[in-house]
Amino acid sequence: MLGIDPGTAIMGYGLVRAPDGGSSPGDFELVEYGALTTPAGEPLARRLLSLYSQLNTLLDRYQPSEMVVEELFFNRNTTTAIAVGQARGVALLAAANHDLTVQEYTPLQVKQALTGYGRATKDQIQHMVRVLLELDFTPKPDDAADALALAICHLRGRRFLNLLANQPDY
Repeated sequence: MLGIDPGTAIMGYGLVRAPDGGSSPGDFELVEYGALTTPAGEPLARRLLSLYSQLNTLLDRYQPSEMVVEELFFNRNTTTAIAVGQARGVALLAAANHDLTVQEYTPLQVKQALTGYGRATKDQIQHMVRVLLELDFTPKPDDAADALALAICHLRGRRFLNLLANQPDY
């Protein structure tokens, strides 16, 4: 599972595997994480092309089965929202280019899935990423930790749906 935290300057990514379905700590395996970056001052079109190229290289190398992308939520800074939307478009295009299924989650949904509380802090999310991946460090930059949280969110949700599908009728 590849999680993507979109941005034009920094696009966080996190690859997570759930060999046994991912229901508790130890059920998730960290594969890789990091950030795709673009130089400040570069024209937007060049930045988007660079992100697309870097993301395609990542997809070719790891060949994930699915991609999870943070859903855009509108805030007061419309310039930032537009730039993030353009970076999301690059991620969605790269996923389509690799025939990947894409899932999208809002930050609220990720917080709820990882901590049980939709208003969890960034520190609480990072703590849960560390716990669920059994790490003794916090993945940096924050964009990468957010991308890992997205991947874990989807893997946990998928496991829950599988459990429901296998319940006997009463």
